[in-house]
Amino acid sequence: MSTDDRPRTRPDLSAARGAPRADDRSGTRRDLVAAALAVLLVAAAVGVGLALNGDDNRLFLRWPPLSARWSPHLGPGTPAALAVAAAVVACGPGLARRLPWRTLLVSAWGAAMAWTWSLALVDGWGRGVAGQLTAKNEYLRVIDRFADVPAALRGFTGHILMDSPDNWPAHVAGHPPGATVTFVLLDRVGLGGGGWAGAFCITVGASAVAAVLVTVRTLADESLARRAAPFLVLAPGAVWVGASADGYFAAVTAWTTALLALAATRSVRRPAAAALGAGLLSGLTVYLSYGLGLFALVAAAVLLLARSARPLPPFLAGAVVVPLVFALLGFDWWEAYHLLVERYYQGAASDRPYGYFVWANLAATVFAVGLATVAGLRRTLARAPSAVRGLRSGGGLPADRLVGLVLAVLLALVAADLSGMSKAETERIWLPFTVFLLAANALLPADRRRWWLGAQAGGALLVNHLLLTSW
Repeated sequence: MSTDDRPRTRPDLSAARGAPRADDRSGTRRDLVAAALAVLLVAAAVGVGLALNGDDNRLFLRWPPLSARWSPHLGPGTPAALAVAAAVVACGPGLARRLPWRTLLVSAWGAAMAWTWSLALVDGWGRGVAGQLTAKNEYLRVIDRFADVPAALRGFTGHILMDSPDNWPAHVAGHPPGATVTFVLLDRVGLGGGGWAGAFCITVGASAVAAVLVTVRTLADESLARRAAPFLVLAPGAVWVGASADGYFAAVTAWTTALLALAATRSVRRPAAAALGAGLLSGLTVYLSYGLGLFALVAAAVLLLARSARPLPPFLAGAVVVPLVFALLGFDWWEAYHLLVERYYQGAASDRPYGYFVWANLAATVFAVGLATVAGLRRTLARAPSAVRGLRSGGGLPADRLVGLVLAVLLALVAADLSGMSKAETERIWLPFTVFLLAANALLPADRRRWWLGAQAGGALLVNHLLLTSW
């Protein structure tokens, strides 16, 4: 981040030039239409999904398009979740405007943790936090098989396929071993078990909020970052950050992007060090999830928006470190990826119809981003043609650069969707993408912001209390 708390631009002036007017009533009507269409998409995905499921659970989802089941309930986290939501809706926009920048970053991270913890604890400590990563398909089930890490990595590909001896659980087989090794290392330092693993994912995952704020401030301006802050805090996707490893993945990709933005704009004293750090995290990213290689599109957009290729040498130097370490320890990423594709179609994916999930995945994403973000994305797409013209002519307005960033993330998400390798569970799998989509809420008019924040919080609370999610 920058070396002081002073804005690098004039927030009020740039917001006035780059963001929609507060009295844009026709724009608000279109926002509401977009939100209504998103609700219809969700309703269609639920209805069609239940029909496809039939009595034999063909989709392997009890409440499609989400990996969840209908189970209205309250829990120990309910009062805290309601209190956090009310506090952020009432005070969040004002505090986001007034707090010193560094204080805002820390406060946003802390508030996001409070929101995520409270939502997780609606299902109780055992079901909501400690038991999540110890389930039969999860990473902690294989900790004892990594007593010798190099040996486990050398033999990793031999246990991916369903018919292989001692085949890995679904999530271990479905990802490179970076996540598993992370939990092994936590265990080695005395932080073993589901409770510590869940706390790690929530704490690290919530930091993605601060990373996105840094990215938006660096590439666009501080005013837009401050406007987005309350929406990032009350992210509906927090339902799945607490507690799944994908929350951890989201934080790694978010900080990769933030450091690269700082390096490209030379907003830090040592931009080369920031670029190197971004490269190191980028290398780790592709060893956490095969699909996160799509973040190369976002990294390219960051360099284009900053109009700089200076960070590339240190970034690329850092990016080879983690792959080199895993290769020297005996893990073959490409072999594992091809075996994963085969394993993927040995399981539920072979029964899950592409024709349904290619659009139902988007309905699942509505749950993770909320209706406010749907409205923000509508404004992003409406502004896209003028933003592209502005960026081509010499950098554009701050909001144009925000639009460019969000469009790059949308492009990566669409590529993930069309690949067919994310049939279902995208409310969790796409957290690294959806956390950036929340920045589009900075384009919403100021006089509607609390209403949209309330809709975000209400949606997350309904999901968490009416459904028993798998994560």
